[in-house]
Amino acid sequence: MEEKDEKELTEDDYYIFKEFLADPGQTPLRVDKFLLARLQRITRSKIQTAIRTGSVLVNESEVKPNRKIKPGDSVKVVLPHPPGETGGVVPEDIPLDIVYEDQYLMVVNKPAGMVVHPGIGNTSGTLVNALAYYLQNSDLPILPGNMNDRPGLVHRIDKDTSGLLVVAKDEFAMSKLAKQFFDHSIDRTYVALIWGSREDQGSIEGYIGRHKTHRKKMHLYSDEEDGKYSLTHYKTLEDLYYVSLLQCRLETGRTHQIRVHFSCSGNPIFNDSLYGGDAVRKGTVFTNYRRFVENCFKAMPRQALHAASLGFIHPESGEKMFFETPLPEDFKTVMERWRTYVTDRRSKV
Repeated sequence: MEEKDEKELTEDDYYIFKEFLADPGQTPLRVDKFLLARLQRITRSKIQTAIRTGSVLVNESEVKPNRKIKPGDSVKVVLPHPPGETGGVVPEDIPLDIVYEDQYLMVVNKPAGMVVHPGIGNTSGTLVNALAYYLQNSDLPILPGNMNDRPGLVHRIDKDTSGLLVVAKDEFAMSKLAKQFFDHSIDRTYVALIWGSREDQGSIEGYIGRHKTHRKKMHLYSDEEDGKYSLTHYKTLEDLYYVSLLQCRLETGRTHQIRVHFSCSGNPIFNDSLYGGDAVRKGTVFTNYRRFVENCFKAMPRQALHAASLGFIHPESGEKMFFETPLPEDFKTVMERWRTYVTDRRSKV
C-alpha cells in the first residue's frame, strides 16, 4: 500500500488531505473500512460523513460507503483535522460578535487581539474558549464531543487581524466546509493598508515557507521545494501616496499569506511588526511626519489587515452565503488621519 505525503493546505492544519493507491494484491473492501484501517484517530462515522459530503473520491469520482476498493484504485480524502491531545478547552464566558447563526453553522466577527485557539502562551481568552462556552450553553444542536481543542473551526485568521470566521456546528457541516476550503471555492476578501503604492490591480504568487533564519516568519520563495504555492489578487481602493488601501482576494490560504506577499514585494502591511511595517517605509525624515506616523501606530497597535468578506455554499441548504463586515474603529481612525494628512500636504503644494 503506497501512501503519498500529507498536504498541509491551511494556515494551521484545520483539515487534512490524504491520497492512497491500492496495492496490486488488494482484496475488494468497502471504502469506509479501507480508510478506517489507514487513518489514525479517525472514526468510521467521520469517514462515512466525509463520503456523504463528497469529500472522498475514488478514481476522481464521488462514491457511496459500500463502494469496493480494488487493486490500483486511487482514493483521496479531505477531513477536518482531528483534535489535538489537549483534553479539550476550558469554556469561558467571552462575548462573541455573531454575524449569522443557524443550527448548522455560525459566522463570527473576530476582534483584533483575540487569538483563535489556545497554544503556548495563550491558554485562555481565545475564540475557541469563547465558542466552547457559547456552544455548550446554546439551545441549538451541537455535535456531541465537539468540545475539543478547536470546536467547529476549519480555518483561522491571525491574532492581530480582525474579521470574519465561519464555525461549523456539526460533523456534516464541518466536513462540507473543510472540502470547500480544500477546493479553494471559499470567497475571502481582506482589506489591507500597505506602505507605498501599487498598480490599480494585480496578483502576487510564489511559494510560502518558513524563513530560513527567522523561524517566526514566513517567506516568499520562487522554488516549490521551499514552500507551498500561494496566490493573492489585489485591487487598489485608495492611493494616498505614502500608504494605499487595498482589497485582497485569496486563492490559497497559507500562513501569513497577505502579510508575506506584500512585505516580500516591498509594501509591508502598515504597522506589521513581524514583517517590517512598524517603521516609516515611505515619506520624509522630518520629525513632524515621523511623529504623525507614530501616532497612527498608537491608534492602531496592530497590522492594518481586516477579513472583510466571506462567502461559501451552505452545507445543508446548498445556498450561496455571503457576509461582509465594515472596518473596525481603529482602522477607520487611521484611514481618516491619513486622508487628512495627505489633503493638507496637497493644499500646501
